[in-house]
Amino acid sequence: MKYLIILADGAADEPIDMLGGKTPLQAANKPNIDRIAREGVNGRLVTVPEGFHPGSEIAHLGLLGYDVAKVFEGRGSLEAASMQVSIDDDEVAMRCNIICLEGDNIKNHSAGNISNEEAAVLIEHLNQRLPEFVANHSDNPILANDPNAIRFFEGVSYRHLLKIRGGKKFVRCTPPHDRIGKPWRPEMPSAENAESEATAQLLRDLILWSQEVLGQHPVNKKRVAEGKDPANSIWPWSLGYRPQMQTLHELFPNRIQSGAVISAVDLIFGIGVYCGLKKVEVPGATGLWDTNYEGKRNAALRALRDKDFVFLHVEATDEAGHDGDAELKKQCVEMLDEKVVGPILEKVAKWKEPVRVAILPDHPTPIKYRTHTMTPVPFAIWQNHASTLADDPKMIVADGVQTFDEDACFNGALGLLEKDQFIRTLLEK
Repeated sequence: MKYLIILADGAADEPIDMLGGKTPLQAANKPNIDRIAREGVNGRLVTVPEGFHPGSEIAHLGLLGYDVAKVFEGRGSLEAASMQVSIDDDEVAMRCNIICLEGDNIKNHSAGNISNEEAAVLIEHLNQRLPEFVANHSDNPILANDPNAIRFFEGVSYRHLLKIRGGKKFVRCTPPHDRIGKPWRPEMPSAENAESEATAQLLRDLILWSQEVLGQHPVNKKRVAEGKDPANSIWPWSLGYRPQMQTLHELFPNRIQSGAVISAVDLIFGIGVYCGLKKVEVPGATGLWDTNYEGKRNAALRALRDKDFVFLHVEATDEAGHDGDAELKKQCVEMLDEKVVGPILEKVAKWKEPVRVAILPDHPTPIKYRTHTMTPVPFAIWQNHASTLADDPKMIVADGVQTFDEDACFNGALGLLEKDQFIRTLLEK
């Protein structure tokens, strides 16, 4: 048996007036995704355990069956694995967005979806100016002990990494996509205990310093002249040390011998690395609506020939949700259906080897809120007909659900799942 998960990041939503009171999943023309629901078995999944923030890092670990409380060490440490940035025992890593501020508010979390090339210039500029920052903040205990303790690492678009040697992880930081259109000053990093105060102060100082350094940079002057949002501040968040995780093969040795992860973002690649999955990069994969859908689809089919387990992640619907663009989010669902799901089903339906395909979001990203929520997500699991009930008593059998959306999957035969129930159902049902 082979297994493919198609993850439509943030695709779940709430009813939207401009879509006739429907969600993007309900309003979209998506015959192939609906086929998975109609010919498969459906349900809803709690991806975010109680007490955790509904971020993609939490939701992905949860849906893959990990005990989040035991393995989660912050988003930055996961992304570091994808970026091949090592984390030593005395270091803390964190996601570091480049964002756009407009006065006292965060205008957006992505600096207007800044390009890789522009972001690379700004990250290098920050690193070049760090000696100046260190000289002016040498009274901070971390810098007094190690003037070279800070380093920025270039990622993709607005998503970057900050690592601090001697830093502590117990710092309260708000994800910038949770504060779009809202004041940023009340959300500055704050220490959760006395031991972490030096780290929190360092981050506050870095944010204010970055606004001075980036504000008049030629890259941003050019962006403003072109009518684009400037990347005029950093925003560090989700601190953690190096994670300790079992691979999916170690968790499910009888089902998964080898696997691959396909994405456009370091977070998902990093999770994949710790899961023991091969990182498959696709040229032209952007993490936005204009991503290379065909390239991702073809990469997934190739990987599925060689591997037992493939995780295909598409970010576009999530970014449309953060942008508050309902029509674009609907279109992203339709592009996923036409360019990814349809061709995959057409191919694997003809394979002689049994294949199971699951589709689901990791969390909702409602247009109304422009950020993630904790509402359980719909999921569907489909199986090709390379085997029959006679020789496979656990074969997936249709449960009567006709479409894939938040309401229809509520009536699915699998009901409401949580913890590792989804991944075990996919692998073992």
